Amino acid sequence: MTAVTSRSMHEDGTAVLPGAWGIGLRRGALELKQFFRQRDQVVFTFAFPIVFMTLFASIFSDDVEGAGITASQLYVAAMLAAGIMSTSFQSLGISIAIERDERVLRRLRGTPMPPAAYFLGKVWLVLVTGLLEAAVLLVFGTTLYDVDLPTSAVKWLTFGWIFLLGITACALLGIAISSVPRSGRSATSVVVLPFLVLQFISGVYIPVIGLPDWMLTIGALFPLKWMCQGFRGVFLPESAAVIEQAGSWEFGKTALVLGAWCVAGLVLCLLTFRWKDRRDG
Repeated sequence: MTAVTSRSMHEDGTAVLPGAWGIGLRRGALELKQFFRQRDQVVFTFAFPIVFMTLFASIFSDDVEGAGITASQLYVAAMLAAGIMSTSFQSLGISIAIERDERVLRRLRGTPMPPAAYFLGKVWLVLVTGLLEAAVLLVFGTTLYDVDLPTSAVKWLTFGWIFLLGITACALLGIAISSVPRSGRSATSVVVLPFLVLQFISGVYIPVIGLPDWMLTIGALFPLKWMCQGFRGVFLPESAAVIEQAGSWEFGKTALVLGAWCVAGLVLCLLTFRWKDRRDG
């Protein structure tokens, strides 16, 4: 027996199942294939933030007083954060609820597949679609709205950890909220409503300088506000920091809040995630 064969077989001759990581990679490839085969979903996912960015940037195109930027440049960073949350929180919250309702999760749980592999597949889906979403929005932002890409490695490193912490926190919250809808049909309403509210109070549709303090205080409790602020700090000049509530980008606080939501989201997933629908007991 060769070394390769011996690693794939037990001593008694029975086959060794692939590990969670290997199966997770295969699940990720399958998730991506299924996603890109649904052309309407692909178009909606990537076009939605671009359309809204274009609308708001066209309506509010004046210069922001004392900030050295235009209002349209603000929307590029804000829509970047919203787009990432859309591909993670909203996408997972709805899709997992539908898979549970259609008993896909129940069937998967009855297979030898390690439970972790299912979530690894979702992670790969979220990472790839999130990166593509960010790339498309940055292309539009730099081409149409004069947003300058960072020239320093520090700024790109900052973008990297904000992206990773933000998409991780939002993905975990999406998995957690997927257990809230009573059926797959109600999943869209249950997931979209809080996401829509967060966009209004986190500086996505309305710049932070136009929001009352109580809204900013509530928005600061959630990841989206800090993702928006962090991306503004990466892609806008230092002069634009005057529009922030604290007058600075607060990168340290951004890391703290997003990291805390990663931990909180994981705890919520462990406490609330169900493989079966409520009617299945």
